[in-house]
Amino acid sequence: MATEKPTLSALDEQVNLLQVEDAQDVPAAAVEAAENELSDATAEVDFTDEEAALAARDAGLELDEETAEEAAAVATLSEDEFAGKSKSEMLDLFAAMLEEKPVQSLRRTVDQLKVAFYRIRRAEVESARRAYLEAGGAEENFSAPVDEAENRLKELFKEYRHRRDSFIANLDAEKEENLKVKMAIIDELKELVGSDETLNHTFTKFRELQQRWKETGLVPQAHVKDLWETYNLHVEHFYSFIKINKELRDLDLKKNYEQKISLCEQAESLVMEPSVVEAFHKLQKLHDEWRETGPVANEYKETLWERFKAASSRINKQHQEHFEQLKAEQVKNLELKSELCAAVEELAAQPFTSRKEWNKASERLLEIQKTWKTIGFAPKKDNNRIYERFREACNNFFEQKRAYYVDVKSEMEQNLQHKLELCAEAEALSMSEEWKKTTDELIALQARWKQAGAVSRRHSEVVWKRFRAACDKFFERKAAHFASIDNEHEQHLQQKLALLDEMAAADVKTGGYEVIRDFQRRWGEIGFVPIKQKDAIQKRYKAAVDQLFEQLRGSERDRSMGRFKEKLSTMKGGDRRMASERERLYNKVRQLEQEIALLENNIGFFSKSKNAQSLIEEVKQKIERAREQMQATIEKVKLIDQQHVE
Repeated sequence: MATEKPTLSALDEQVNLLQVEDAQDVPAAAVEAAENELSDATAEVDFTDEEAALAARDAGLELDEETAEEAAAVATLSEDEFAGKSKSEMLDLFAAMLEEKPVQSLRRTVDQLKVAFYRIRRAEVESARRAYLEAGGAEENFSAPVDEAENRLKELFKEYRHRRDSFIANLDAEKEENLKVKMAIIDELKELVGSDETLNHTFTKFRELQQRWKETGLVPQAHVKDLWETYNLHVEHFYSFIKINKELRDLDLKKNYEQKISLCEQAESLVMEPSVVEAFHKLQKLHDEWRETGPVANEYKETLWERFKAASSRINKQHQEHFEQLKAEQVKNLELKSELCAAVEELAAQPFTSRKEWNKASERLLEIQKTWKTIGFAPKKDNNRIYERFREACNNFFEQKRAYYVDVKSEMEQNLQHKLELCAEAEALSMSEEWKKTTDELIALQARWKQAGAVSRRHSEVVWKRFRAACDKFFERKAAHFASIDNEHEQHLQQKLALLDEMAAADVKTGGYEVIRDFQRRWGEIGFVPIKQKDAIQKRYKAAVDQLFEQLRGSERDRSMGRFKEKLSTMKGGDRRMASERERLYNKVRQLEQEIALLENNIGFFSKSKNAQSLIEEVKQKIERAREQMQATIEKVKLIDQQHVE
């Protein structure tokens, strides 16, 4: 295997408190000093993700452009699913996703996986390289060890790529087949008009065709508009054919009207969606629902469509402007990064002859690296290329700096003497009880330690342990002193327990929401409690707040029923308004029954999915609220019936 080329991240050996500083191992002590100074120049800039992406590419784990179906399947990308996981755990998760999730939904997750995996892999290779050098090996003879996990990743990626290629290849054929199915449904719709069957049988057949239409998947984009218009035309013909049952037809038109009003409102609300891309994908789904929704009365048809179209135009314009802006930004980013590459190349070409010059140049390079990290992506076809140019220029600079320091040895002895003095100062402070003043002084000593430069390996660990021991001694004494602060946390606990008792005895019917808000404010003003009681006390607080809101909702239900009784008192038994009110309430009960049935059915689906407990709890709460609302509505119907009898 070829020797691994040193990169920016390979030199990242930051000197931090409580972390051995002179960790870079090379044969000559002078070169050690050089590489430690190099690490100081790059420690604050993290290029591990960029390096991991290049390593994944070099391993052959590249994919072509993202398809529209992949973009639609993953409208938003969650936080890194692989953070904190080992390579084995990542691969197990990847394998499970291949079996459980649609292949079109995995594209961005796979991109995350590649970077996360090779971030760890590169760190392991770098660790092995250092161990090899510590054992006396020559750097040019080092080769990275074989990684079985990497081989497994390549096999899983090969399977993913095969499934993805098959999905893309079959997608067009599937759309063509869906087009044939929908054309056949339209033909069946035509046959319904003029059918000799009974009206009930014909309408049942019509509903069946509507359901089959909704269940049929996507068709080629070129046919979507014409197909939808043809389908809706024949749906309208069918309604004209069965217009003898005007009540049934009007009911269906009303239902469609309400559904399209809801779609308009949802489309209009998308303008507030923080993510333009997410809003666009949601809009596409709303358009699919619009096409699947039946006709409305002619007097509303044009108005509703214009409203929906206007909302769609706003979202589409935002989406187009977003990607035009993104493209322009990427081009600008490429220009900025090209300028930074030129600046580093110019820096690497300078013949520096003193430590001062090298340190100043290192600071300048660090500034350039920080600036680089603030610039976004370049166009995809240029992004890796421009980073490789930048990395090569930085590496050239570091190689020249290392060569300069090969002959620097006496400075390391001076650094050792300086650090011995710092050890003596730290030891003199270790027994101090001026906590704030001494803490600041030790922090200043630590900063001076980091600035003091490297020493030879035979002294570095000994002097570092001496300095660290002096610092630890003081901070351990300080920690013991401040342990008494736990008493204050215990007092906070007692205050919160007292407040919980007060909340349990409170009556919010008179004070309303202000009483609850006052309790919430007072709770928030009380400080921390002992960590062991934190979860339990917070759980009790949440239950208490829920109970207060439940009391308030109960009083509101009583007031609502009182207002309804007053309304009934103005009506007589034969009043048409009373009959109309009863019909409205009865329809509401039916609607709530349907909503409850749908929500209960959804729970069955959620139970089969991963991490669904929070969703299930939310749906159960919705079911409970719907049942309470339905019970209140039934009580109102009973009141009307009693009034009618009287």
